[in-house]
Amino acid sequence: SPAAAGRLLVIPMEGSHWLSMKKVLMELSKRGHQIVVIAPDNKILIDSSDVYELKTYSVPLMKEDVEEHVR
Repeated sequence: SPAAAGRLLVIPMEGSHWLSMKKVLMELSKRGHQIVVIAPDNKILIDSSDVYELKTYSVPLMKEDVEEHVR
């Protein structure tokens, strides 16, 4: 194999970028990669999964504030 399974650190953007990336992460996990996703604690679409480890960090905006801004 030209590439061996390894460790990946992912810092995704919220929205459709994440929805597309999540599919890629699922496939990489099937191929043996260990994945850590880092996201703010006010995330909307980025959720936990058994495919990757989710780590969050605090930000000054509450999740409700972000959702209101999106609306």
